[in-house]
Amino acid sequence: MQNTPLQEFFSKRFRILLTGDPDGVPPWLPAVQASNDAGLFLPDEAPWIVHADLGTLVGGIRALLMQALHPGSLTGVRSHSRYKNEPLGRLSGTIRWLTVTTFASTASTGKEADRVNQMHQHVKGKYKTSAGKTIDYRAADPHLLRWVHIAFMESFLRSHQAFSTRPIPGGADEYIRLWARSVKPLGLDNAPLSEAEMLETLDRYRPELMVNEETREVIHWIKNPPLPVTSLPAYSLLFQSALASLPTDYQDMIGLGHPSLHILKPVTTNLLKFIRFAIGPESPIEEAAIARLHRAGVMKEGEIILRPDVTI
Repeated sequence: MQNTPLQEFFSKRFRILLTGDPDGVPPWLPAVQASNDAGLFLPDEAPWIVHADLGTLVGGIRALLMQALHPGSLTGVRSHSRYKNEPLGRLSGTIRWLTVTTFASTASTGKEADRVNQMHQHVKGKYKTSAGKTIDYRAADPHLLRWVHIAFMESFLRSHQAFSTRPIPGGADEYIRLWARSVKPLGLDNAPLSEAEMLETLDRYRPELMVNEETREVIHWIKNPPLPVTSLPAYSLLFQSALASLPTDYQDMIGLGHPSLHILKPVTTNLLKFIRFAIGPESPIEEAAIARLHRAGVMKEGEIILRPDVTI
C-alpha cells in the first residue's frame, strides 16, 4: 500500500522531527540499504517487530527518564551530550544506532558499532555515587553500558506491552535474548538473556540510583523539550504515559506524580494508531531492509523467510 498525498505530507513532517533532516530523509537510510547480506534480525523476529512499532515513541522517553536516575549515565549526558544545544542531534544519533542495528546488514551494524565505540572513547570523567563517593567513569565501562542497554531494552519492551496491539514473537524472553546481540559489538558480552534475568539485574542497580539537582534539570528538559508547538500536546501525553509505565519507586524518585496507566493506556494506544494512520503504511527503512533481504536471498516472493545463521 502506498501513502496518500496527505499521508506523505504528514510522514515527511514526522521524519523531519525525528531525524532533523530538512527533507525528511533518514540520514541512516543508505546504511540500511547497503550490502547484500542479512542483518542481526529478520522481519518476523521480536526486535524487528518491537522497534518498527510506534510504541518506541513512549519507550524512548521512558528510557531517558531511567538513564537520568543513574549518576554515571546522567553525567555522560550532561557533560558530553548535545542534549541542550542540539536536542534533535542527540535524538537522531540514538535513533540511528537503534535503526541500523535493528534493520541493517551485519556489515553496516559493525560500522555503526565502530562509530559508537569511537564516540565512547571521549566520554569519560568523574561522578558522585548515591553513597557520596566520587569515582571515575567511562562510557565504555561494561557496568554503565549494561545499565544503558537495560534502560532502553526494558523501556521499549514495557511500552510495546502497554501501548501496542501487535504481539511480540516469542514474548518478552525472546525479545531480550535476541536484542542482547546488539550490544556485543559494543563490548558487552553479559547482557540479560531473559525477563527474569533482566529484572534481577535491575534490582542490583537499584541502590545506585538517585535524584539530585542535576537529575531534576535533565528530567525537566525531557519533560519540556524544545519541540514545535504543534507537537507539544502529543508529546505531553507520551511523556505522561512513559512516566506512568515506570515502576512506582522510580516515579517516587522522579517526583512528578503517579499518572494512571489504566487511564492513559487506551488514550495513548489510540494516539499511536492515529499517528500511524496519519503518516501512512509506508516505511522507507523497513522497505529498504526487506529489499536488501530479497537481494541476499533471505526472503523470497511472498516474503518466505529463509533463516540464515547469525554470528556476531
